[in-house]
Amino acid sequence: MEDPTPTDLLLGIDVGTTTAKAALFDLRGQHVASAVSEYPTRYLANNAVEQDPEDWWNAVCLSIRTLFELSKDRINRIRAIGVSAQAPTLLPVDQSGVPVRPALIWMDRRSGQQSQDLSERFGFDAIVQRTGNRPDPFFVASKLRWMSEHEPSLIKRSRWFLQINGFINHRLTGEFTLDTVHRSLLQLHDQSSNGWCDDILEWCGVESDLFPVASGGSEVIGTVHRSAAEATGLRIGTPVVCGTVDGAAAALEAGVFDPGTAAEMTGTSTVLMMPTSTRRPHPAFISMPHAIPERSLVLAAMVSTGACLKWFRDELGSLEKQQAKKMGKNVYDLLTAEAAKSSPGAEGVFFLPYMMGERSPLWHTEARGVFFGLSLASRKADILRSILEGTAFALRQNIETARDAGLAINTVRSVGGGARSSLWCRIKADVLGLPIEVVKDSGGAPFGAAVLAGTGCGLISDPSHFLRKVVEVEETYQPNLRLSDGYSQRYHHFCNLYTSLKELYNDAAALPPFGR
Repeated sequence: MEDPTPTDLLLGIDVGTTTAKAALFDLRGQHVASAVSEYPTRYLANNAVEQDPEDWWNAVCLSIRTLFELSKDRINRIRAIGVSAQAPTLLPVDQSGVPVRPALIWMDRRSGQQSQDLSERFGFDAIVQRTGNRPDPFFVASKLRWMSEHEPSLIKRSRWFLQINGFINHRLTGEFTLDTVHRSLLQLHDQSSNGWCDDILEWCGVESDLFPVASGGSEVIGTVHRSAAEATGLRIGTPVVCGTVDGAAAALEAGVFDPGTAAEMTGTSTVLMMPTSTRRPHPAFISMPHAIPERSLVLAAMVSTGACLKWFRDELGSLEKQQAKKMGKNVYDLLTAEAAKSSPGAEGVFFLPYMMGERSPLWHTEARGVFFGLSLASRKADILRSILEGTAFALRQNIETARDAGLAINTVRSVGGGARSSLWCRIKADVLGLPIEVVKDSGGAPFGAAVLAGTGCGLISDPSHFLRKVVEVEETYQPNLRLSDGYSQRYHHFCNLYTSLKELYNDAAALPPFGR
């Protein structure tokens, strides 16, 4: 490989829950350019949530081509590519890499019964210790069992089961890949022996050779081939590394790899990434390797935080959408500006942010969103602020559970779209009673993917040393102690609301549909 030059670039791609983002970074870690493309999600009956993999690829191609529209010379300056993605996903493809059905993304919870069967068959605690994670429809094992029971003909047509970054890697290089971080979320791999759980695979109705051999996230797995170059504008022969999970990429983006500082990434969902020096499986959280060697991550993952704001935007925010279009502004800036018109406590309005059930720490599929305390005096501003506060309360619930488990959290670094809202950051600082640090020039998960790309092609020799140099904190939001005291009282009420509704959620989910 040629020696690096000051004009060299790294391309990071992140395929999230709602958008694909492509971003370019130089070797000083500076963000050069980025582009985003949105794609649809299908919400079906029985908690089923699917996406079309072709939509991911089309969005990736569009985002990359957009990067080159203003500066064609960028193409030849890209030295390597890395891809991160939402996870985990059940995506079966045939021997040519063509999907045999739409993908079941992480949000899909149709396999609740299969998850319960997994726990009963192998033991809840045994599953946690072997795989690092609790039995839950979030992971791939129960989804595979569901597919074996309901779509056995499609299982027979499947040659590979891929994760999203593996699908994009295949489109870029022709290679079938799986990275070690995604592998840990399949619930099919024994974390202690570093081998497959053959008994669980058999129960799922598949064999281990249906999964690609796992590689490290910074390992070069191939180069851009001709058809991918034609679709994206990339240069043929550009190296591509295996990539990682978006949460691990976001931890890199935030420069978080030592215990004590956690990274909070809010986009469609919120993930709190807590580094540990040793593997720490806990049933309330998700456990997976860090993208940095000899580090692990404990993840608290909430289902719908930013998605609650998106729901408000789509269903109740028509005025803000019109204003944003007319003014050339981001609609979310207008929504949070409206929320700022309400006072702390949202004038007595509470919001439980469980619009699609909840993961950490509740793991309750049937939970749903609730506005509590509405009156005829309630305004749009109060409702919007209650969404911001409710998601912050859910974050605090995870942090308190983590502390009870012995994890130290002294500071939270905020990245992702939610970090751009100063109001939301202030609310989080006051609710948590912790400093919220916002990273300067945050490039999102694509930056973490780009760091892996630079490491794989030899341009970054030590990723942790590199991150310590380039990751800067732009602003720190210190908690207002007076507001923190008031929020603590409301937090306990928030927790009591969920406890009071827990069984009602289950009863409501059991009611048969009618009137359709």
